[in-house]
Amino acid sequence: MIESKIKVLRKAAKVSTTQSSDKLWAVIAGNEDMVNSVAYESIASKDLVKILFREHVTIRDSFVRKRFDFIMVYGDSNKIRDLSLICKDNGGAFIKIAPYYVENEPNLVLLVAPEDAMKKFAGEAEKNSIGFSFILEDRTTGFIETDVYLTEKLSGFIRNIVDPLFKVTDVVLVTLLISVHEREDVRRICEIASRNNIFAVDFKDIFEEE
Repeated sequence: MIESKIKVLRKAAKVSTTQSSDKLWAVIAGNEDMVNSVAYESIASKDLVKILFREHVTIRDSFVRKRFDFIMVYGDSNKIRDLSLICKDNGGAFIKIAPYYVENEPNLVLLVAPEDAMKKFAGEAEKNSIGFSFILEDRTTGFIETDVYLTEKLSGFIRNIVDPLFKVTDVVLVTLLISVHEREDVRRICEIASRNNIFAVDFKDIFEEE
């Protein structure tokens, strides 16, 4: 499911390979209301910021359903700073990607997922001898949305008793940019990410050919 959505986003997220030094990429992740605010401000800014893609993700893990949104934008550095303040004021995760990283770090891959999934991903990649480095990382200071989906069919009275027993209040959402050492390992990285319910995008795929 995640893999098919990534293919759609790759087509929608094409930008020019010729980039201005005063323009940046940014990835903002957190709850739906916060990302709605970022999207609104981006649209209102007209030509200063372009929304490359936005995604609403739902992950089922054991008894718990975890929900979060994230958005990737590109544009004027001052406006990106304004968006970062909206994000941080509302407990979101934010990474700012300058042209320096695109020009000097090989094989960049963007990853967004709960922290426990990121740890499983890193362990599996290491076991498979895939070399990669952390470039940028941020995590929520608040909680992402969770609920217990197995209790949906129970009566309201029973659900109110059972839900707090399973409720997760310490789910941390991580936004991570990595550099994969070998180009041929990018596909393997994305496959491992997909198996661990991690949203992964090869940064090379957001550019169009000149």
